[in-house]
Amino acid sequence: MSRRWVIAALILGVLVAIGAYELPSLRRHVSRLSSEGPSEAESRRDVVAPQISTPADTQSPAQMFWLAPGTSDTLAPATIQLSLSPDPVLRAKQVLSALIAESPSPAQRTLPADATLLQFYILSDGTAIADFSDELASQTPSGILSEQIAVDSITHTLAANVSSISRLKILIHGQEAETLAGHVDLTGFFPVGTAGVVPSAPGAAPAIANPQSPSQVAPGLLHQQNPAAPSKP
Repeated sequence: MSRRWVIAALILGVLVAIGAYELPSLRRHVSRLSSEGPSEAESRRDVVAPQISTPADTQSPAQMFWLAPGTSDTLAPATIQLSLSPDPVLRAKQVLSALIAESPSPAQRTLPADATLLQFYILSDGTAIADFSDELASQTPSGILSEQIAVDSITHTLAANVSSISRLKILIHGQEAETLAGHVDLTGFFPVGTAGVVPSAPGAAPAIANPQSPSQVAPGLLHQQNPAAPSKP
């Protein structure tokens, strides 16, 4: 074997030895970064829907509805501290975003981790329109129970924190969907704050006119299904 090949073999051996020595440390570093950093779902949600905050926000108790521990079919109220706006539209966005992001555990989650609240509106008659990303439909487990749990967690959370909402329309990426994931009908409206369902949380926001124009929400949809909605001039 020529001297050149001997030198190359020695260099290769040194590199292999260095790699074997550094590999465990590299693995520990990667593991630490993956455990400390945000999940892929959280990172995507932060980009699509940045944190909603205003100078008027105050730390307040918010009543959220997730699955009760150890169950798959029962919602239970949980009170958490959130920075909440006095404006009902912003407040609704804040509590629904927290409903997705602040679940106490994966087993208690009611909405997909990748789902994002894209827009939220409140009309003068108390009708609210919540526009969610496609993941709400595509990643909610198909089945009447899981779909109803998802919808109920939304309506109960809104009822407990935003007193000016009487009913809810759910859109998927700006469009009306026939069902959530094959079962629960999304073509109508869901009651919010129905007597006997959930109590209003202390400090729920008072009714304030929504600055958003109804004509900005799924043109034609609200006037077709909501006779109370104001007509276009």
